[in-house]
Amino acid sequence: MRAKAWRKASDRVLLAPTERENSLSTTPEQKPPRNLSKSKILAYRQCPKRLWLELHRPDLQQISDVAQASFAAGNQVGEVARRLFDPKGTGQMIDVKTEGYDPAFARTQKLLVTSQPIFEAGFAATGAMAFADILLPVRKKGKDTWRLIEVKSSTSVKDYHLEDAAIQAYVAKAAGLSLAHISVAYVDKTWVYTGAGDYQGLLTEEDVTKETLKRGPEVKEWITAAQEIAAQESEPRRVTGAHCAIPFDCGFLEYCRSHEPRAEYPIRWLPNIRKKSLKTHIESEGIIDLRHVPDDLLNEPQQRVKAHTLSGEAFFDAKNAAAALAKHKLPAYFLDFETIQFAVPIWKGTRPYQAHTFQFSVHRIDRSGDLTHQAFLDLSGADPTKALAEALIAACGERGPIFVYSSFEAARIRELARRYPKLKSALNALLKRLVDLLPIAEQHYYHPSQQGSWSIKKLLPAIAPDLRYDALDGVKDGGLAMDAYMEAISTDTTSARKEKIERELREYCSLDTQAMVKVWEFFVGRERS
Repeated sequence: MRAKAWRKASDRVLLAPTERENSLSTTPEQKPPRNLSKSKILAYRQCPKRLWLELHRPDLQQISDVAQASFAAGNQVGEVARRLFDPKGTGQMIDVKTEGYDPAFARTQKLLVTSQPIFEAGFAATGAMAFADILLPVRKKGKDTWRLIEVKSSTSVKDYHLEDAAIQAYVAKAAGLSLAHISVAYVDKTWVYTGAGDYQGLLTEEDVTKETLKRGPEVKEWITAAQEIAAQESEPRRVTGAHCAIPFDCGFLEYCRSHEPRAEYPIRWLPNIRKKSLKTHIESEGIIDLRHVPDDLLNEPQQRVKAHTLSGEAFFDAKNAAAALAKHKLPAYFLDFETIQFAVPIWKGTRPYQAHTFQFSVHRIDRSGDLTHQAFLDLSGADPTKALAEALIAACGERGPIFVYSSFEAARIRELARRYPKLKSALNALLKRLVDLLPIAEQHYYHPSQQGSWSIKKLLPAIAPDLRYDALDGVKDGGLAMDAYMEAISTDTTSARKEKIERELREYCSLDTQAMVKVWEFFVGRERS
């Protein structure tokens, strides 16, 4: 049984640019209310204030890089889905952006009598409008009817997908469409691409006909309530909370927070708020400041964060930090990876959303204390992982600890070992040498400037302010690194632009391992001149 709570997931429904919908009227006697799009109704379901802001103040919205990447993945999956469900290529595409709303609705009606696949078929009725990803003609009991498929780039059917399909079905039926079958098609993450552009099997369908059609009365209520919100002259009042990220990160979060009381020590600086009693107390008491959280509800790391945030003094258990690292002798290596994921695989033998390592940086400190650097980066567009694995084995030598910052690198090395059996032994040998600096940092160091986070980008300014991610040109984080890689391997990218991207990626990945060197030196009490 599916959980009823919405959860964050990759999906394209709420990530599209704000629709150019019909003008809002605050005088219903003069103008009918606008037809709200499916995405706007789903925005209302997440938060009425989000809907109002999307309609009245879209300029305040901040679309994150993650959201943009999810939207791009949705487009890629949608393109493949059209080929899979229309192998003869006889389908017709409705493009509302170029055609406009009324012409799109009119052309949809004309195409419905032709019995051919329709993509993005548009319907408007009962104060709402929706565009079906895929409509396929079928015969049922001797009558012409339609099969509606909503395509998602996520890897399972989520509860909010059912709401999405329910809205789509309700509006289409209200506009006169005969529906025999409704399904959600999603990405099968276990499927392996065999190459040559053959994507048969990428998508899995789940029949949601009964679940969606029975929700018609609910959808009618959502539309009515959303219309009432849309017609308000002022934005609804609602404080920020968990709903701001469920099922999607809201682009108006910073705007909403700017109108709330400012906490000197925000409660969001408290790490890992998972215990039910703590969550309940914070929510029921409306706590926004660390000072007002009882110590007896906090675990030891949370108490440390609270105490040192309030005191403004750093915590550093230097003796035990050094002791934790004392057994790891030189030479020492410091390793960082950059990876890319494709919703639609482009390399033979790979799976959807599989993490592919395309770059590494390795800094090495030898027994005399000298620091050297090696790196790997492949922007050819070919699968880089085998060459990277071979280069990694050579760069890391045969002995000495390999320091990383999180378990991410270990997971990627295991994946490489699975893909390349001939390299498995050498890669497994690297795994045995990995030493994670993150738990050592979490246990033995905290500076108030970290604001409850031990990410290396939060830790580094506290211990090595001379190294700055914000001073980098272009690529400054992992998300931007993925975007840069995608741009670099595109055939449309010029050689000059590709060279610039390569410099930016090398500088960014190198800074990650330089940062680890600084962390290690700080913890062992060995400052470099």
